[in-house]
Amino acid sequence: MTMVATEASVSTAAPDSKGVGPLLRAWRERRRISQLELALRADSSARHISFVETGRSRPSEEMVLRLAEHLDVPVRERNALLLAAGYAPRYPETPLDDPALDALRDGMERLIQGYEPYPALVVDAGYTVVAANRGITMLLDGIPEKLLHPPNAMRLTLHPEGLAPRIRNLREWRGHLVAQMERQLALHRSDQLRALYEEVTAYPVPEDAPGEEPEEPVPYFALPMRVEHEGRILSFVSSISTFNTPMDVTVAELAIETFLPADPATAKYLQTLAG
Repeated sequence: MTMVATEASVSTAAPDSKGVGPLLRAWRERRRISQLELALRADSSARHISFVETGRSRPSEEMVLRLAEHLDVPVRERNALLLAAGYAPRYPETPLDDPALDALRDGMERLIQGYEPYPALVVDAGYTVVAANRGITMLLDGIPEKLLHPPNAMRLTLHPEGLAPRIRNLREWRGHLVAQMERQLALHRSDQLRALYEEVTAYPVPEDAPGEEPEEPVPYFALPMRVEHEGRILSFVSSISTFNTPMDVTVAELAIETFLPADPATAKYLQTLAG
C-alpha cells in the first residue's frame, strides 16, 4: 500500500465581495430552512437573521460559526464565511505529509491494511487517492501507468482505459458516481472538482457498455459494482466514512471507502487470493 502526499485538492473559496450575508442566505436556501427555523436552531431571532443576510447587521465570529454549524457548512467553507465577515479563518489546512498528521496517516494505513483482502482506499475532496491497500491494487492490475500518477478514483473507474471496460454494470455504477460528484459540487465551490466532473462525464459510454445481469440474479442489498477480474465477476458494495467533527480542513475532506463483497462467491475468491 502506498501513501501519496497531495496538495489541497479544493481551493478555499474567496470571500464574497458583498459580505457574509449573501453567503449565509445561499447556504440557508440550499438547506431549505426558513429564517425562523434557523433562528430557533441558533438561539437567535428571525429579525436578526434577516438583518445579517441583508448586511444591515454584522454577525459576531461566534454567530457565524453557530449559523455555519446549524447549516452543516463544510469546514473549508466555514473559513470562507469567516473571511467574508471580516474575521480570520478558524480551521487550519495541514498538508497530509506534515508530521502533525503522522498519527492520522498511520491510523488510516492500519485501518485499510486490516481490511484486506477486501479493497479499501482513502481519497481527498478531489478524489485523489492518498492511500490504498492490496485489494485495490488487485483490481487495478493492468491499468495504464498514465492513469496512476497521480491516481484519481473517478478517473481510474470511469476512464475508457481504466476500470470502465471491466465493470459489468457500467451504466448503473457510472450513474451512482456521477450523482455522488454532483452532491459534492453542491457543497464545494471548487473549480478543480468541477473540471474533474466535466472530464469524467464526457468520457464516452459505448452503446453496448457492459450491463448484463448474472444468469441467477442475486438479491443485492445495495447497488453493487460488478467488475471482471481474471475471468471472474466480482461484486462489491461500497461504504464511505469520514472523520467526526474535524477541526482541520485536510482531515475534514478525507474519506475512507471500503468495498464489501456483495456475494459469497466474491468473498470466497478474495479469501483464496489472500491465502
